[in-house]
Amino acid sequence: MPKIGMEPIRRTALVEATIAEIGARGSLDVTVGQIAKRAGMSTALAHHYFGGKDQIFLAAMRQILRDFGGEVRRALRVAPTPHARAVALIEACFAPACFAPATISAWMTLYASAQTNPDTMRLLRLYQARLRSNLIHALRPISRQPESHAEIIAALIDGLYLRAALSRSKTAQAARDTAQKTLSTLLEIPR
Repeated sequence: MPKIGMEPIRRTALVEATIAEIGARGSLDVTVGQIAKRAGMSTALAHHYFGGKDQIFLAAMRQILRDFGGEVRRALRVAPTPHARAVALIEACFAPACFAPATISAWMTLYASAQTNPDTMRLLRLYQARLRSNLIHALRPISRQPESHAEIIAALIDGLYLRAALSRSKTAQAARDTAQKTLSTLLEIPR
């Protein structure tokens, strides 16, 4: 008999184990068996809940994106002006949670996997569209070119994140400062 109420607990455990395994290996070069073992369950049960490694990875990235969305919402809640909203978005993109080693590995895997996996590409495009939309909303009242400026800031955020995540010398704070300076330059705000 299946244990009633265990499915959400087991799914969560598998998602967390996937993030941890990707972090430990630095890539998606892990097996469902390794993920299941870390989660404390059988490989068959992991396959039962998700079907395969790609589906478990997508669930893990959805969780990371939900956590990131929560970070963005918290930052935006305390941003009283359009400029403060744009700064809050930048702050959320470089929050400490985004730089946890396992999270970095998951993001790198997402970017690499998106080249060949349509479901992963869809998830990456969804993240990019939401970031762009939030930036446009923040910039519309204060920028002459909100769409263009949002595209520049979004691309810069992605590039700076990758550089900071992969570099031993670049820090999240330096990346955040560069993005904020670029925002000020685009908006012609003296610094």
